[in-house]
Amino acid sequence: MNPEKVVFGFFIVLALTLNFGFVIGDIDNPAHHDKWDFFAVIVVNLIATVLKFGDRSQVGALLLATSLVAILQLSAAALVWIIAVYGTAAGMAPGTMATIVSLAAGALVANVISVVLLVIETFLLRR
Repeated sequence: MNPEKVVFGFFIVLALTLNFGFVIGDIDNPAHHDKWDFFAVIVVNLIATVLKFGDRSQVGALLLATSLVAILQLSAAALVWIIAVYGTAAGMAPGTMATIVSLAAGALVANVISVVLLVIETFLLRR
């Protein structure tokens, strides 16, 4: 067993599960989407992205691309959250939370694609 591959797989799957945990719940209810969960999603996705650098295969390029898409989506969601909380007097409106969760759901799709690619690559290496 390769410890490097274990850590790599761990962070990819952790990014997916944390992202799913943040997205689940009423899309427009801020009480269902914790800021610390969102922070953890961003940090773990950043770690997973860094781990994907260095793989020079075609699958590695696709894994990096999916990770960059997830980071872009999560960064946009974080920007919306920061502007909603600190840039307006109204605070977090249901529509704003729906936008944040929708962007995080886009990152979730990218993470699902990343895990599927990882599983496919693992099956192909076994042959």
